[in-house]
Amino acid sequence: MEQTRTTPDETMASIVTAVELGRSGQRVQAREALTALWEQISATGDALHRCTLAHHLADLQDTTQAELEWDERALVAADDLTDERAQRYESAWQVRLLLPSLHLNLADDHRRLGDPARAREHLAQARSLVPHLPDDQYGGMIRSSFQHVSEALATGSTQRLDSPPSGG
Repeated sequence: MEQTRTTPDETMASIVTAVELGRSGQRVQAREALTALWEQISATGDALHRCTLAHHLADLQDTTQAELEWDERALVAADDLTDERAQRYESAWQVRLLLPSLHLNLADDHRRLGDPARAREHLAQARSLVPHLPDDQYGGMIRSSFQHVSEALATGSTQRLDSPPSGG
């Protein structure tokens, strides 16, 4: 998915900076920065900001239940997000390309919480959307994650995967 920034977005830049903190091992600082941004954005703010922030904040939680709550917020925000809004930030972004990752995260959360029925529901949603993914690095990562979550669910595992389904 070739990406071209179209419009500068200070909030997205702050989210990216916080996510990079988390990826560098500074999870607490990243979580604090993203939580502060969430308070500024609010639960009714810009859908792109809410979706992106909640998606990444989920990966920084200490409990699976808290992770589930943030992943649910990300999916709710995605329902409010339009391609037009997403493309004002990244020209190639489409909401339908974000949804498989969001559903995979929810499937994995429910799997880890011991709710295989809910996990299967979200896995089925992800499965229906995977064919729309591009044949690029992002699409490959999501397809691979789909396979890992599927296998873990099939074996009845409730253990955390080595990496989050979304690659976060």
